[in-house]
Amino acid sequence: KMVIGFPITLFIRWNMIINIPSGIIKGTISVKKNKDFKYEKIKIQKLDDPSGLIQISMFTKTQVFHKNFDEESAKDFLVLSHNKKKSYILEEGMIIPPLVDLGVMLEDGKVVKNHYDKFKQINRFLEIIDDSIKDEKYLRIIDFGCGKSYLTFILYFYLVNIKKIECDIIGLDLKEDVINNCNNISKKYGYDNHLKFYMGDISKFKDSLNVDMIITLHACDTATDYALYHAINMKCRYIFSVPCCQHEINNQLSNNYYHTITKFGILKDRFSAILTDSIRANILQYYGYKTQIMEFVDFENSPKNLLIRAKLTNNKYNEKIKEELDELMNDLNVKQTLYSLLFLN
Repeated sequence: KMVIGFPITLFIRWNMIINIPSGIIKGTISVKKNKDFKYEKIKIQKLDDPSGLIQISMFTKTQVFHKNFDEESAKDFLVLSHNKKKSYILEEGMIIPPLVDLGVMLEDGKVVKNHYDKFKQINRFLEIIDDSIKDEKYLRIIDFGCGKSYLTFILYFYLVNIKKIECDIIGLDLKEDVINNCNNISKKYGYDNHLKFYMGDISKFKDSLNVDMIITLHACDTATDYALYHAINMKCRYIFSVPCCQHEINNQLSNNYYHTITKFGILKDRFSAILTDSIRANILQYYGYKTQIMEFVDFENSPKNLLIRAKLTNNKYNEKIKEELDELMNDLNVKQTLYSLLFLN
């Protein structure tokens, strides 16, 4: 439905754009045709100010995002955003044994209808890695807190079969039955010469000097800090970490200055998680890593959706960041494991 300056038909359905009218005042686009399109509806509104810009608001089930365009750019954005087909690294139709065992894919390579979200999450993880590694011939990788290791198996498939990169991957976890099962699956796939799993505590891991990449996917609480600590000590070139269950700072926040936030449980949880990941990201920057905190999956699929991506670019310490960290830790009056391991021991 549209309110425009001229009676021109705009949309019939999602992905069927007939014409973008001039003189548009406001409108709503709904009833999406493409199930992979992330937005439930889009609203278009000409701003009531001298700029003459058009604001496009994109609604997911839980959030709304706003962008402003001039009229021509708004047309281009709408056409591209609705018509382009998402290209995945793992395309439907590929025979990918780990995805079949996970129940995401059938044996003929067809994605199970109600597992498209999982399929997209897996591809998103691979896209983030694909965007980071360039001209690699061989990678040695450790997955700390590997759990059932579905993403580890998929990562191996992607590196060896798609990127044609030789690799050796080690998965580490505390549960003996999980490790035994992962090794059996690795043997079943024929990966066992290069993909091995061991039982062990991340905090007691003995550092090596030839590890290129560290992965932590939902390593709980301070386990993420120990994984990052080892990565920094080993000067790993690539770090991909999805934190989980960040209780450490949460349990220490008692400063009256933060009481307006911490008296609300859900806000205290999120505030603590943001503080924790901010400290981690700044420490990585101090040690010469180009660091980003980015969305791993859409928020509506999981509230634990942040990923720390870091690439070692130099070996120079950034003392200004260290000064800022010291000041922050003093103001917070808390202990944080990664900071303590690197700066207090």
